[in-house]
Order: sequence, then C-alpha cells, then structure tokens
Amino acid sequence: MLCGLFGKTRQAYYRRLNYRYIEMATEEIVLSLVYKYRSEMGRIGCRKLQHLINSRLPSDMHIGRDALYSLLERNSLLHHRRRRTTRTTWSNHWMHKYPNLICDIVPTASNQIWVSDITYIETQNEGFVYLHLVTDLYSRKIMGWNLSPTLHAEYTLQALKMAIRNAGCSLSGLIHHSDRGCQYCCERYVSLLKEQGIMISMTQSGDPLENSVAERVNGIIKDEWLTHETVIDSNAAVKRISEIVNIYNNVRPHASLDYMTPNDAYRETGLIKRRWKNCYSSGNYNNEDVITLLTR
Repeated sequence: MLCGLFGKTRQAYYRRLNYRYIEMATEEIVLSLVYKYRSEMGRIGCRKLQHLINSRLPSDMHIGRDALYSLLERNSLLHHRRRRTTRTTWSNHWMHKYPNLICDIVPTASNQIWVSDITYIETQNEGFVYLHLVTDLYSRKIMGWNLSPTLHAEYTLQALKMAIRNAGCSLSGLIHHSDRGCQYCCERYVSLLKEQGIMISMTQSGDPLENSVAERVNGIIKDEWLTHETVIDSNAAVKRISEIVNIYNNVRPHASLDYMTPNDAYRETGLIKRRWKNCYSSGNYNNEDVITLLTR
C-alpha cells in the first residue's frame, strides 16, 4: 500500500534496498583498500589509487575517478601539497660544464638515459641530510641512491656506483644527465662515467624542465612520504629511504608508464603509453646517429 501511494512497485523497493546494500559494501571494500595502500604510500594520488583498487576488485565493482574522489572527500582522506625549497645545486664554479644531449630524445628502453639529482630531507635531531639519486629515464626506476650529512661529491659518487652495480650490464653509450652542480662536474665523478663509456649531459640553464624526471622523482618521495613524516635522525632516514625506494620501484604505479611499476617498465622496450601529457618536445627522430646510439 505504501509503495502504491508513491507510485512504486514492491519489486522496485526491494531492488533499491539491494542496490544500497551493494553500494555500501563496495564503499567499505574500497575504503579498506585505500587504508591499505595509504599505509605504504601515504600521499599517493587519486588516479593511482583508482588503478590499484580496481586491479583488486571484480569488474562489476570497479569505482570511477569521480566516485573515488567523492568517497575520499566524504571521509576526509584528500591530501593537499605543501611546498618548501632549499638550494642543493651550486653551478657557479670553474669546472667544465657539458652540453645537453637529451633535448629531443625519447628513450625506447632502459639504460639509455639516466638522470641524477640531489634533494634534502629534514630530520628532527640532525637538521638537513641530503639524498643523492640516479634514475633510469625510460622506466623511472631508481637505480642508485645515497643519504649523506653533507653535499660532498663523494656521496653523489656512491649513488652512481650503486646504480652501475644494479644495472649489471655494459653501459657503453648510455647518457648520464644532470644539472651543472659541482658534484657532477668534479674529476672523480666525470672519470667514473668515462671509464664506463657513459656520455655526459647537463642542463644549460636553471630551468627545472631540463631535468624534469629527476625533479619529479624528488617530489614524489617528499610529497607522498617524507614531508608528512617525522624523521628522527640520519639512521632512521636511511632505513626509511630504503623502504620508500622499494615501494616506489615495486609497488607504486606511474601514470607516465601506463600504470606499470618502474621495475615492470624496466623490462619493457618500445614507447610506453602515457596517461598524461608529457613535456617531451617533438624532436627529429630520423637522426640516425641518435637512434643507433640509443637502441644498440
């Protein structure tokens, strides 16, 4: 009788009850997965969360981007970025600076181009410590890293040595790209690159877009993890960085890698579909010297 008063059938009433039950159950499952992934990647973005969550759900329970955003908003789970900067690059020095070799090159396999950079991490008891990173441009995999109390070039060299060990193959013809900081221009660093047959490339200005992937890796590590955690001292920082690098390389999907992890992408070849507009300019891909160098 009540259904009739509202112009509805009994079947419609029970279907609606069942629909709400399924909707609420789906939200509970999605929220449990959000908490799981956020426990490892506390600041991971909505799109990557959507990809990870849908990979765990049956197809009839997949959640859309806007629905996930609304769910996070209702449960106070949205995050906003905070930005702080400090200077880690000093390029006003007498040492030789190399030209930019990667302006119009899009890599088609791993170990064709590596990018390097240094960022800072604030600890509670010891002030700033510095993270030196070497990243494979094609796969976004962190190949080598070192955490140090100062910006001395010896620590940057240790990160490069780790990257060479982790590659475990001939690196002849690889391009190493960095800013023009004194750590990358010093004799010991340059000598090791040349010993390995690695070509040297550097930014030509202070524009961060000239080393955008390295800057992006720095930002991911800080924005999604460290900026919102309290790191007690350098020992705790080393342990935490080791955990983060493992999660970054093996768990976190990348929109620039068709939502693959860096370790998965590292084993691929060919152009990878990107889920966002990249900043590569349309270079001359018919340059036979460049293509031969990068694909041999």
